[in-house]
Formats: sequence, structure tokens, C-alpha cells
Amino acid sequence: MNPRVIDLTRGEVVLDGRRILRGVDLVVEAGETVALLGPNGSGKTTLVRAIVGLHKLSGGSLFLFGVPAGRFRDWWRIGYVPQRVTAASGVPATVREVVRSGRLPRMRRFHRAGPAAEAALARALDAVGLAERARDSVADLSGGQQQRVLIARALAGEPDLLVLDEPLAGVDLDRQESFAEILGAMAAAGTTVLLVAHELGPLEPLVDRAVTLSAGRVAAVGLPPPASGHHAHPDHDHVHPHADRAQVPPILAPPPWAGPP
Repeated sequence: MNPRVIDLTRGEVVLDGRRILRGVDLVVEAGETVALLGPNGSGKTTLVRAIVGLHKLSGGSLFLFGVPAGRFRDWWRIGYVPQRVTAASGVPATVREVVRSGRLPRMRRFHRAGPAAEAALARALDAVGLAERARDSVADLSGGQQQRVLIARALAGEPDLLVLDEPLAGVDLDRQESFAEILGAMAAAGTTVLLVAHELGPLEPLVDRAVTLSAGRVAAVGLPPPASGHHAHPDHDHVHPHADRAQVPPILAPPPWAGPP
């Protein structure tokens, strides 16, 4: 059996006095691609935010790479793409500057940047088709392009675990298929992937296992269902109130799990 990258046992989260997660068990092994499915309000976003340290567990235990979450310090190993928010954040910044910020956790760990960092940055921009827009302001991009900036920022950090919350929201079908190819290559190279989705679309063949949530509990575990209905349409824009926009940090800020420099 592969090492466990995520090991959550009886996880509970209470927000504003309301219990969102109710005794959730989730194990993700190294190299797996696991999808979190379920209706609006089922707890998918809350679950991934608890895993990356943005929500505190009210009950249960969480281990990351075999280390209790409370003692885990290697946050550079985790890349996180939140459910779509504005990439501009009121701060003037170019696409390149935003994507480069994805290197901060790794630079904080290794205290240097160099040719490897530049190569990773270039690969990330190419992967999402934004190399030609690198010097443009993120404020000038469309919503789908800003989502691709968020994805590139996570890819630039070369994470061992990539956590994606609705990564294809607002992304056109051609780019969805390109992203599926990129994600497939990362998975083949050993990257562990946890992604939230309503419908998987082009990502479906990559998913090893689907975990379906309902009312804050695990309702089913098994093979992913095929895409269907309006959520499978490339123009479907899946942004809901449960995304908790106010708690997502400005895109240029170091990720909240990065720790002190």
C-alpha cells in the first residue's frame, strides 16, 4: 500500500455555530487522483479548506504525509487552487508576478530561486496557455483566464499534493481538455491530486476514486460517474456562496499554509 498523503478520521468542522462536516473519513494515498463530488452545500469546499489549513477541525484527526496536521510544516509540498475568486484582488500585478507567487512556499523552504524556479514558472504559464499574456495585468483578464492564473500559480510550486476546488469553472472546453492532459502528466509523474467537482468532464478518465459527500457526510465511494446535465457544459459557471470568498487571501499574499520566512 502506498503512503498516505491525506488521512482524515472522523473529521468535523463547525462554522458560525453550524456543523458543516460530520464525522468524515478520507484517505488519499500517494499518487492517487481522488474527486470529491456532491451537491451544493454538501461540505466539499469546507473539507478541502480544512485539509489545507484554512478551517480548523472541530473534531477528529488529520495527518498530512504521515504527520499530524498541527505539527505539519512542509506546506511547500501542497498546491491549492481555491474555488474561483478575482485574481486582481485590488493589487496591480502582472500574470507573471501572480504565478511567481506560487514559488513562495518552496523558496521559503529552500531559501533560493534560480534557473529551476524560472523553468517551473515558464512551464506553468505554458501549461495554462498564458505565456503570451505573462506581462499583462491580471485585472485585464476574463474570469476564465484568471482561473487559469490560479492553476498556474499552484503548478509553479511543483507540489507533491495538488488540491483543486472546481478547477474547470469558467474554463472553455479546449482549455479543459488541455488542463486534463497536464493533470494526467502530473499524476503519471507521481503527483497526488484531490479535486472538487460537480461534474468531471475531461478529468473523468484521470480519477482513480470518487468520494461523494451529502449533508457533511461521506455518502458513497467508488468510480466517478460520467458528466451529464448542465454542469457538464463548458460555459457553466459554478461559483456558490459556500465558497466563502471573504476568507480567501489576496492572490499575491503568501499562501496561508506557508509559515514564516
